[in-house]
Amino acid sequence: MREIVTIQVGEFANFVGSHFWNFQDELLGLASDPESDPIFRNHNLDMDVLYRSGETQQGVATYTPRLVSVNFKGSLGSMSSRGTLYNEGSSSRSDSSKTWCGDVDTQRSEPRKRNLFLQSLYEEEVKVGKEKATEIEDKDIVGCLDEGVECWTDFSKSHYHPQSLYELSGLWMDSQDFNNYGIGKDVFYEASRGEEICDRLRFFVEECDHIQGIKFLVDDSGGFSAVAADFLENIADEYTNIPVLLYSVRSPMSQMNPRSSKKTVSNKLHDAISLLDSPSFCKASKFLNLGDEKLYRSSAVYAAALHSSTIPFRMQPTSSDSSEVSNSMDVNTLVQLLTGRGRQNMVTILDSAMPAPTLAGKQLENTLLTDLQALTPEVSEDVEDNQAIESMCILGALSSEDKEASVSEVKNAVDASYEQAITKTKPLFCTLSVSRCPLPVPLPFPSIFGNLVGRKGEILSSPVSDSLYRGSLDVHSIPVAARWRSSSAILPFLERRMGNLEKLGIQWGAMGSDVVRTWGFGREELQEMRENMSKMVSELSPQFLESSDSD
Repeated sequence: MREIVTIQVGEFANFVGSHFWNFQDELLGLASDPESDPIFRNHNLDMDVLYRSGETQQGVATYTPRLVSVNFKGSLGSMSSRGTLYNEGSSSRSDSSKTWCGDVDTQRSEPRKRNLFLQSLYEEEVKVGKEKATEIEDKDIVGCLDEGVECWTDFSKSHYHPQSLYELSGLWMDSQDFNNYGIGKDVFYEASRGEEICDRLRFFVEECDHIQGIKFLVDDSGGFSAVAADFLENIADEYTNIPVLLYSVRSPMSQMNPRSSKKTVSNKLHDAISLLDSPSFCKASKFLNLGDEKLYRSSAVYAAALHSSTIPFRMQPTSSDSSEVSNSMDVNTLVQLLTGRGRQNMVTILDSAMPAPTLAGKQLENTLLTDLQALTPEVSEDVEDNQAIESMCILGALSSEDKEASVSEVKNAVDASYEQAITKTKPLFCTLSVSRCPLPVPLPFPSIFGNLVGRKGEILSSPVSDSLYRGSLDVHSIPVAARWRSSSAILPFLERRMGNLEKLGIQWGAMGSDVVRTWGFGREELQEMRENMSKMVSELSPQFLESSDSD
């Protein structure tokens, strides 16, 4: 067993995680359904990598994600912080109130009502009412979610372990006020929060036989970037030999133009210090209609890329004919691959194609390489870097509109794409992992597909309907490609942040010097950050690469 523990920190990270776990839940359901497509019943993925087996105090068997989720108090909506499987009662008063002899004033709010989707899950589990089998009901559920999602739990299919869901109490602020690195500084260690969070992580890590890594998602748009930084530092100290894959995610709403110059300076310094940013989805795919203002919709694209890029970590050993999957690897192998030749582990680009194009037919002008778009912002296009390293994963590729491609067909198509790419230098080293199992589209997935996307995610030559939005009732699965890149294409991203840190935070009389001081950063700390960025930039610059080759 090569387990992975997942961590989700912040609001948008949990939105992404909710979609991700919905994908896994859908895979589990399709694998056990005798009427489902054989490609799902034989997906050759080891789900135990992400899940743990257990049982409740009543002896009921459970199968829950190996997950630690961190978010604001009250962010769970109608879900209990103990999840939905373990319903042991808990006191409504804290232990400290029991030693108080005076009057106690208890204020309670009405529990949030389940939406139509959650009601249907509840009725299905307790077998109340009629069986849910009508298309009209499914349409009502889809419509309810597209219009009314407020919390990440509003569309979550998964059950969670009581150790998984942690709410940050005692902050006395909402997400709009928790909006910069400085305001989140020290939150992790205050009021024993860090100790409690680490205990939850330790619960999952210590029950692993041979943990291969930690998958860490953080919404870095505000104070959670500082919470994540302290959490990551603690992980590095306690779990020295466990690699961590850090996924930075940020909702498009966080990129809205601030109304004051002071806020602009604060935002730029926040980005420079956290070294993370959000992508623009305008190029994510011409076959998607996202509506960036909704977290529920935009987070689905991240989740699809997250699912696809982590598939190699849970591929089961292939048989001699390698007919279903190809080239499994563990987290450490990927980390060593991408950080080779002295490159830093914080400058990796993640690309995605959703849906991935068919390998042949009327869409030949779209290849697997040309359709891949960076989810990492501000990267150069068509950069010449003969030292680039890539790791690609392709799921459920179609050889034509109605036929699944074999592993060998996908490999040949990727090789042909590199040969045809006149403007792109072939990377120094590239690995390819292939799974014939596509990404299943569960019922609570948002209606983000355009009318050129077919039932199996195939790209059609003409619109299939008048509607610009198609969802889970129309598209049942999609082929997806994801690619990790260690490339000098990331230089604009790094150079902008290094320049902002120097201009706004370090120079004498800088506009943001007071801001970073209130965040707890001294001049020497900022200079050290700049030196680290400068080193990363120099190691990725063409001059450095040429000199290292001559050595």
